[in-house]
Amino acid sequence: MRFRSTALTVAAFATAMAYLESAVVVYLQRALSISPDRLFPLAGPEIAGNLAAIEVGREFATLVMLAGIGCLVGRRWTDRLAWAAVAFGIWDIFYYVWLWVFIGWPHGPGTWDVLFLIPVPWSGPVAAPIAVSAALVGFGLAAARQAGRERGFAVGTTRAALALIGGAIVVASFVANAPALLTGGVPGWFPWPLFVAGMAVAAWAAASVLAARDCETPRNDQNGD
Repeated sequence: MRFRSTALTVAAFATAMAYLESAVVVYLQRALSISPDRLFPLAGPEIAGNLAAIEVGREFATLVMLAGIGCLVGRRWTDRLAWAAVAFGIWDIFYYVWLWVFIGWPHGPGTWDVLFLIPVPWSGPVAAPIAVSAALVGFGLAAARQAGRERGFAVGTTRAALALIGGAIVVASFVANAPALLTGGVPGWFPWPLFVAGMAVAAWAAASVLAARDCETPRNDQNGD
């Protein structure tokens, strides 16, 4: 029951947060007369000067809030990290859902977007971040559910290293076009083979951790359950 109520709370928070952020994007686009399809090149008064710094600060604040909900609902570092991943994934998916409801954008999974600006511009078709977010939600819920049963995770150095390597490869695919964007250019092509390889490595590491944990013996709690 606690897992279900926590999952519903995190999902409601992330979905509502996505609504607010999507609404802010729509307001800014209308106020600055920016077309939703006008993303590249990254130049012009709409992202210049203080606005660029404010946008970076807003992105950082978003990450803090998503991490914060994980820390609030989790009891140990493992389930805190898991719930933060779930919150991030749901927020990211519904960010695009709400934008589509409000303004009909993105037009499809191949629509390009500027994902982050920290520390350099991230970009890619929206299908890519949605795939990452779906994986975060799936593995995050599985990990949170298992962590709630009071059993540890056999992470190990190898699995942790593979998870980090896979994540780094995925990030590399998102920032592959950063040099062009920083000079006012447009992205060329998205490195799907690199992205898929990173996702595969990270997913294998996560699945391996969950499977290894299933082989462990439960720790008895104070009630002897």
